[in-house]
Amino acid sequence: MSRSTFQEPPAIVNVILKQLGENLRIARRRRKDGLRVFAERVGVSVPTIRKMEAGDPRVSMAVYATAIWILGRGQMLPRIVDPAFDEVALAIELGRLK
Repeated sequence: MSRSTFQEPPAIVNVILKQLGENLRIARRRRKDGLRVFAERVGVSVPTIRKMEAGDPRVSMAVYATAIWILGRGQMLPRIVDPAFDEVALAIELGRLK
């Protein structure tokens, strides 16, 4: 089995991850959670939380999702790609019906 190498995401994805990380850092701090306590709650190391808060794209989606859930916003995650709001797919489907 070969191990895949990390490919840097598009620049805009890095911008989005940096925003997400910064928002997570602010939410953690507003709740008065220190890095060590938050890392324990998420189930990762302090360096991983630091990387997440910096928007590091190598941090797994599971870490981001767990942090979001711990902050009480997990219910929002499935809505990000909810098919009911996928305007591109809807336009494609409507185009096929014509």
